[in-house]
Amino acid sequence: MKPVKATDNNNLAAPRPTREEVEKAVEIMLRWAGEDPGREGLRETPARVARAYAEFFAGYHMDPAAILDKTFADITGYDDFVLVRDIDFVAHCEHHMVPFIGTAHVAYWPDKHVVGISKLGRIVDVFAKRLTNQETMTRLVAQSIEDALKPKGVAVYVEAAHTCMCGRGVHKAAASTVTSAWHGVFRENPELQRRFFDYAHARG
Repeated sequence: MKPVKATDNNNLAAPRPTREEVEKAVEIMLRWAGEDPGREGLRETPARVARAYAEFFAGYHMDPAAILDKTFADITGYDDFVLVRDIDFVAHCEHHMVPFIGTAHVAYWPDKHVVGISKLGRIVDVFAKRLTNQETMTRLVAQSIEDALKPKGVAVYVEAAHTCMCGRGVHKAAASTVTSAWHGVFRENPELQRRFFDYAHARG
């Protein structure tokens, strides 16, 4: 399956490697780390890593426009935003290829069409399951909804812990990173932004 060119950082410079080539690369990394890929505990590791990476980076084979293509026009009388909160995700930093783990809150204010709420969670997965950074992921989630639905506004708020910061480098285990993107009425109206945060963080 060819990767879907749905982002501004998804261009292959060479043919896609085979599964066998990926497994051989994992063996090389194990040797570089000082391990013996032939010992019992590591014999199946290259195959396991290849399968895991296929899952981690499945977003390259997902098209956000296709996910948001099916909409519903029966929104007569509804004039407010739709929020799906607490969308958990695991993404991988493009700088170190280690995870950053967090939660996204995604809202849009429909104009003529609504989309199934599960699709908003899937859009987060599209961009989380690629090598990325949190800023780019946040922007692309919002932009995809804006492009596909042409709503009155879009809001995306993401909070995540980065293992490249928590488990290496400065070793700040309690640190978290917050990013946001605002389109349309959400950008124009600070009161609407406050209501978005109230709903996103309401409990009980």
